[in-house]
Amino acid sequence: MTLKALRANKRWTQKQAAEAIGINEDTWCNYERGKTFPDVPIIKKIEKVFNVTYADIIFLPSSTIKS
Repeated sequence: MTLKALRANKRWTQKQAAEAIGINEDTWCNYERGKTFPDVPIIKKIEKVFNVTYADIIFLPSSTIKS
């Protein structure tokens, strides 16, 4: 799942997701867009907050994913 999909499943805004992870909203937005990527400690927080594993997360913007 993409970060956007994980967030949408919880019906969270980008701000809510960022606060849950402990990062700035702009940083979360950049992760969703694929402009920047989280480091390992942030990935661990994402795994815990969204109850997923690293293998479950797609760190690419959805516009680059082809079906």
